[in-house]
Amino acid sequence: MPIGESPNAPGLDFNQLSDPSQATALELDKFEEQLPTRQLLKITPGPGADEQYDRLAEIFRPVFAQIAATAKDRDLNRVLPFEQVGLLNRERFGALRLPVADGGYGARLVDVFRLLIELSEADSHVGQLWRAHIAFVENVLALEDEALRKKWVARIAAGQIVGNAYTERGGNALGTLNTKASFVDGRWVVDGEKYYCTGTIFADWTTVAVAHPELAGRQIAVVSTQRSGVKILDDWDGFGQGLTGTGTTEFHQVPVDCFMPQQRNDSEAAIFQLVLMSVQAGIARAALNDLRSAVQARTRIFTTGTGVPVYQEPQVLQLVGEVSAESSAADSVVIGAVLEVEAALGDPGLNDEERYAVCELAANRAQTVVQPLAIGVTSKLFDGLGASSTRSGCNLDRHWRNARTIATHNPAIYKARIVGDYEINGVQPQRLSVTGEDSAQRA
Repeated sequence: MPIGESPNAPGLDFNQLSDPSQATALELDKFEEQLPTRQLLKITPGPGADEQYDRLAEIFRPVFAQIAATAKDRDLNRVLPFEQVGLLNRERFGALRLPVADGGYGARLVDVFRLLIELSEADSHVGQLWRAHIAFVENVLALEDEALRKKWVARIAAGQIVGNAYTERGGNALGTLNTKASFVDGRWVVDGEKYYCTGTIFADWTTVAVAHPELAGRQIAVVSTQRSGVKILDDWDGFGQGLTGTGTTEFHQVPVDCFMPQQRNDSEAAIFQLVLMSVQAGIARAALNDLRSAVQARTRIFTTGTGVPVYQEPQVLQLVGEVSAESSAADSVVIGAVLEVEAALGDPGLNDEERYAVCELAANRAQTVVQPLAIGVTSKLFDGLGASSTRSGCNLDRHWRNARTIATHNPAIYKARIVGDYEINGVQPQRLSVTGEDSAQRA
């Protein structure tokens, strides 16, 4: 029934009351009992009507629903989501940003991240494993080498996925890499070992950060994951986000398909972080969904409550309202940051250094705010449910475990310090392209 339309409940029409202002309490109670239950607003707040986004969401929401249906059990039983990635790939989720003329969907950057939040609401593992691919596509779209751009656009349009192998577990001095590219028998090959290779186990290709004998600094080689010299291990043993393939990848004389041109001030780092923030916003939504369903279904009343059903308990309703507000705030912060990055990428008035700074600051501010919101929501949901909600079979703790695990990536305290240094001292964000061991001698 449209908002504002007069209800027409059988047996009693409010418009037929002789004087509605004088209606008896009994008449009003009877009338209200006959009103149909309805939601005046969307359950999940967010941006208003958007024809382009609605068109894309209509394609992918049925897939998200399939993914959500088995997410809890996959997390509980550690089942990697190969099937779920296949469902998304069938609809070419990875080609969202490609122009329609190139076989993609012509999605805006904000469309991709709004869909990513919805996907992460369905399953945060599946949302995170697209992290490297989403950033890689942005790099491809910015390529000046037309032949290289054309090659990768065709692959992405065909549904091929790109993973990530940047970080080494340890042993490399800060600013150096143990994984190397070398020229052997007329071709470039990669040798080394990487960790935190999120998404690579599901991917056709992976980007590998390497030391190059002829070029200074970190270089990015792209190799096929189907080569015999690639060994991908599912050995990530963190207590959260266990199904993202965030483990070890070994490379033994693996041929290089291409080296991606290096742009020191590109937006890749910001995109990487905003993917994680989108996943956390999705986790907050999922926690709200589970809290809502559990409260609505709960029949047990606490002796310390007010004696009313839990779904009418004032303090529980307040808690659900707080969780809803915090989840909505996380959405808004992420989308706002993405819009800022999108505007910066398209602003011809910014030079490369300025564009990098705008993107980094937007992502860093978002990370500083979104992470505590997501961690708070996923902890608070238990307060309205009681001890039974902690049973292993419920697996409600997965929301907190997953949010807490993501929050350890590029710790937010560093990001808040970077923003503060800019605000007070005008120091622009600087990129450390390689992590490693501190070689300085300690006293």
